[in-house]
Amino acid sequence: MRPSTPRSPSAFSRPAFPAETPGLPLNRDSLPTPVRLAGRRALTAWATASLFNEIAALLVLAALVGFAGSLLRQPLIVSFIAVGILAGPSVLDIARSSAPIELLAELGIAILLFLVGVKLDVKLVRELGPVALATGLGQVVFTAGIGFLLCLALGFDTVTSLYVAVALTFSSTIIIVKLLSDKREIDSLHGRIALGFLIVQDLVVVLAMIGLSAIGVGTRAGGGLSDALGVLGAGLGALGLVLLFIRYLADPLTTRLARTPELLIAFAIALAALLAALGDSFGFGKELGGLLAGVALASTPWRDAISARLAPLRDFLLLFFFIALGSRLDLGRLGDDLFAAAVLSAFVLVGNPLIVLAIMVGLGYRMRTGFLAGLTVAQISEFSLIFMGVGVALGHVEEAALGLVTMIGLVTIAVSTYMITWSHLLWARIEPLLRPFERPAPREAREEEGERTRGHDVLLFGLGRYGAAIGHRLRAAGLSVLGVDFSPEALADWRAGGGEAVYGDVVDPEFLAHLPLAGVRLVVSTIRDHPAQGLTQADDREALLQALRAAGFSGIVAVTAVHARDAQRLARAGADLVLEPFADAAEEAAQRLLAAAEKRASRKAERPGVR
Repeated sequence: MRPSTPRSPSAFSRPAFPAETPGLPLNRDSLPTPVRLAGRRALTAWATASLFNEIAALLVLAALVGFAGSLLRQPLIVSFIAVGILAGPSVLDIARSSAPIELLAELGIAILLFLVGVKLDVKLVRELGPVALATGLGQVVFTAGIGFLLCLALGFDTVTSLYVAVALTFSSTIIIVKLLSDKREIDSLHGRIALGFLIVQDLVVVLAMIGLSAIGVGTRAGGGLSDALGVLGAGLGALGLVLLFIRYLADPLTTRLARTPELLIAFAIALAALLAALGDSFGFGKELGGLLAGVALASTPWRDAISARLAPLRDFLLLFFFIALGSRLDLGRLGDDLFAAAVLSAFVLVGNPLIVLAIMVGLGYRMRTGFLAGLTVAQISEFSLIFMGVGVALGHVEEAALGLVTMIGLVTIAVSTYMITWSHLLWARIEPLLRPFERPAPREAREEEGERTRGHDVLLFGLGRYGAAIGHRLRAAGLSVLGVDFSPEALADWRAGGGEAVYGDVVDPEFLAHLPLAGVRLVVSTIRDHPAQGLTQADDREALLQALRAAGFSGIVAVTAVHARDAQRLARAGADLVLEPFADAAEEAAQRLLAAAEKRASRKAERPGVR
């Protein structure tokens, strides 16, 4: 989407008190009290006195609304949409610097699509199971088809019906992963299936964005064939460069950059912004450029770390996307589409889960598994709003259609959050109704049997000399060990010895929230404090202990400390065993010395002439 024209001659300077506030009634009789009108005007006047004040007011509003949303157990996306509406012209009218806000919003979309591209590893797509493909594609086709017919029945034109129907097919990966992680069901059968068909939805997002970019070529180029072919050539050229980058540069370059994690993240952001800017310059769109940047890093060993560390930046920048969205909505016109929003919301909340349930039962799964997996698609995504926003920018649909999808998003995300949170209670209520349709589930029985044999026995954080030595001895004892480190050299050495490892950092909350704990009996952290630098990492080890408790881990947790004070602190924090390398080594050395001395003394006693 291109930035709109600012509402004032300069976005950085405006009168201290506007003579009129667009979007707010100036008739005091229409408000409960004149004081409320004066307070609102004073807030608007202060917030719009400068760009800094405006951004500060928006961030404070986001924090307050986000806190209220957390009390209601709502995802951040719901709060962000609410912030956009409150900051828009229909309520507080403090989001006036449209050009800077749109710029941040476009950067947020580029980062969001970059993260989608990062997850689209070619090997992962190739290994995607038939269940995920069948369920994901089936849900997309049936949702789009039924949604299109519903929109036509509600009186929308063909193009608007098509846009809205496609928007209804996307589900929010961010929300689903967070809710399943909080419920400790990310590694469950229905959780893994849900993540599988979310990848399929991401592929549909890619195709949809490519399709819109192709349509946009004709719009921007005035329909000229030569211009369209030029843009197509530029897109193919960018794809070719990305493939060459993946083949020859991606792994060695990112391995070198990963020695300094902050530099790796800076490079990832720069690559996303660069390709998005090139996409905009050559006509195939910022969105497709951001996707290509993500694909360029998707096959590297550091893609999960990049994705985890960029997630907070994505969330921050998406706030401005929703603010830009809210500033374009007219609440007075939204009332005209309340009935359509209610019908389509009910379809997403009820119809989508039933579609997934029917497909999964047909594939040989139990009703319960299909029901729990189906609940994860009972909402639309932030991509739905982005998709509609691009349609508005291209002139294919009106602002009212974007407002309709926004209302559907608010309703479905808010309600589905409670549906997923209380999914087992819902199943207990609905199971009697579905019991007559239950059938044998041979596929699920086979997958559950395979699930019991997967995973690792030990999760080992830190693959330095001490950690690697422990890991090799545990492997020699017959245990399966998964190593975790953020040092490329340590990972390479561990893998060279035949061990399995992943790139991760114990200080990364996103990584800790997705610890691969299925089947793990022992977690060992060899991360130690660094007295030479005057630093202590005891807090990081406590964060690991807290994450393991939050994930319901019931196995043994061993952590490492150099100082006795840290050992006591970590033991109080819940560590089952605290390893003290120097103290343990000294104790072992003392025992060996005493044993050697005792052995020599016994030999001398047996042979008095031996010295």
